[in-house]
Amino acid sequence: MRVSLERSGGFAGLSKTTTVETDNLSPSEASQLPRLLEAANFYNLPEQITASPTQPDRFQYTVTVEDEDQIHTVTVSEAALPGTLRPLIEWLKSKL
Repeated sequence: MRVSLERSGGFAGLSKTTTVETDNLSPSEASQLPRLLEAANFYNLPEQITASPTQPDRFQYTVTVEDEDQIHTVTVSEAALPGTLRPLIEWLKSKL
C-alpha cells in the first residue's frame, strides 16, 4: 500500500509532500495505517471536502491511497477536516 500526503497553503503558500509505503514501515506502523484508513472510512469519503465560507491562509490536505488495484484521493481543507480523518492526517504529517 502506498499513501501520499500533500499539504499546501498556509501563510507562505508552501507545499510539502510525503509518500509512505507499508513495505518500508516497521511492522507496527504498517499495521496501524490500514486501521487509520478504516477508522476514517476513507474509501467512502468524497473526493473534495471544503468549508464554507473558505478561509484564506488555511492548509489544504490531499491524501491519495493506492492499494492493489484501488486508488482513492481525498482533498480536504483544514477548516473542514472531519474528526474521523484527523488521526490519519496527523499520522501522515508526522512523516513530512
